Amino acid sequence: MSLAENAWWRVPVINQRDWKWEDAHDATQDGAWWQNAIIYQISPWSFLDTDGDGNGDLGGILTKLDYIASLGVDAIWLTPMYESPMADMGYDITDMRSVGETFGSMDDFQRLLDIAHSMKLKVIVDQVWNHTSNQHPWFQESRSSQDNDKADWYVWADPKPDGSPPNNWLSSFMGTCAWKWEPKRQQFYLFNFLESQPDLNWNNDEVLDAILERAKFWLDLGVDGLRIDAVNYFLHDEELRDNPRRSEDAPLPDGVPQDNPLAEQILKYSFNRPETLERIRPIRELVNQYPGVMTLGETTLCEDSIQLAAQYTQGSERLHMSYHSGLLVEQPMTAELMERLLDKVTTCFADGGTCWIVGNHDYGRLRSRWTGKDINGNPYPEAFYHMMAALLLSLPGAFCLWQGDELGLPVAEIPGDISPEEIKDPFGKALYPDVVGRDGSRTPMPWTDEAPCAGFTTAERPWLPIPKSHLERAVSRQHGDRHSLLNTWRRILHWRKNQPALEAGKLTLMNAEETVLAFTRVYADQGLLCVFNISDEPAHYTLENPENCEVIAGLQFDFRVDGNQVILPPYSAFFGQLDVSRTSSQAKAATS
Repeated sequence: MSLAENAWWRVPVINQRDWKWEDAHDATQDGAWWQNAIIYQISPWSFLDTDGDGNGDLGGILTKLDYIASLGVDAIWLTPMYESPMADMGYDITDMRSVGETFGSMDDFQRLLDIAHSMKLKVIVDQVWNHTSNQHPWFQESRSSQDNDKADWYVWADPKPDGSPPNNWLSSFMGTCAWKWEPKRQQFYLFNFLESQPDLNWNNDEVLDAILERAKFWLDLGVDGLRIDAVNYFLHDEELRDNPRRSEDAPLPDGVPQDNPLAEQILKYSFNRPETLERIRPIRELVNQYPGVMTLGETTLCEDSIQLAAQYTQGSERLHMSYHSGLLVEQPMTAELMERLLDKVTTCFADGGTCWIVGNHDYGRLRSRWTGKDINGNPYPEAFYHMMAALLLSLPGAFCLWQGDELGLPVAEIPGDISPEEIKDPFGKALYPDVVGRDGSRTPMPWTDEAPCAGFTTAERPWLPIPKSHLERAVSRQHGDRHSLLNTWRRILHWRKNQPALEAGKLTLMNAEETVLAFTRVYADQGLLCVFNISDEPAHYTLENPENCEVIAGLQFDFRVDGNQVILPPYSAFFGQLDVSRTSSQAKAATS
């Protein structure tokens, strides 16, 4: 059955005028598409295999572009597809200007880019500039001596007098010493992730020029954005001072679990350096020469990722956007939590530039977020994930949706769905069983429950096993079910495209009872009231002026309006069209 034949995701504009994005053209950053884009993150490894080798490829993404377009997203972000020995699933690169054989060819990429553009999908490519593979020609030359042409292209340091590493810096992956001895040079080199990923020396102008050359290669091909990996790692303290020890009562850095040795240090000197903010200026200067193209930075593993990510986007000389760890908290989701996050994010990103993530190739799946259990310790019901789709798509700023999260896939269990012998993630291999790694959120997409390997590959075995629990959530199962989570994401995404207030509107938090999150989004002459019951008990929201709020029906959330009361079942949502010519005294905080 084709998408067009059974398109429950097609949603008309409901009980309101036919809004056009052109009406909101003068929104943030001159109406730039990226400010409020919904970006679908794709790992070519795991999307679809078209050559039968068990690994996904660019041809698979091209084959499924109609599926991606059916979601209603604005752009796709491709994780690394470059030449690489694959020690870290492509984030260890040997040639930044070449498509790896595993994924196809440059012709395949150009075809994908052209067809995606014809379908009005933007294409963002991953750029890994903090480090290379230790097999990269640059590093092979740099390690050979202390006086070659590329001797200063990586971060090298002499040992202490006793022969030990230069300082106490730790690898963000391994939690062990971040320095590796190189016998040929008789020096240590820095690696912030794996020892096979030596850090480039961003204090060297030649390195920056080489990076910009490689960025220009992809910009000239016509990509719409560059996702910049680990941007807050680019510079280190040139004096190589030890990171201070963290006191026992100090808060953990964002994204670092309590049992990770990295949590023992304040991450002050090894990375997160303030001088990086000035050093990235040439990146913006280059990208500004390509109208409509944006940069998206990854800002994680720092003391305060929201605050730091905002710094990376301030003004017009840094990045266009940066994502942060605001939603990656290990505590149950509550209205109070969301209010705090919204207040902080909208304050820090006063001029825009925020990007939200929940699921990710590094951070697990949406279904595993917020402990997977409510404040009473009960697993979240299916209604919670439908409600969260509506909530996440109502937030100001951009949002990255990790492939498979629209299906509600759970994280694959290790051991269980994936045996210890099948672990591919180097982080997971090295630290198992204390840390299970990232393979659980990287398993192949389940396209159908009726074909071997879920329709992902014709090979006998895919590169990672596909859990049986994923088959019941396969695209084929959910596509024709109007009540499925997949179609909830489709429905809201397509509806959102016609709401300038959601794409560009100012957010104002509203007074509500304890378990209810309520806010308005207003742009020009459109206003929307967004109300979410984040609890397992019924709740209500009081409309100050019921005659000022036109109910938006058809998004398939349960609610009842009784006079000035909106009655919300557990984990439900309500949207209302507001007459913005009237003002509300319910506003308790205005943020932009």
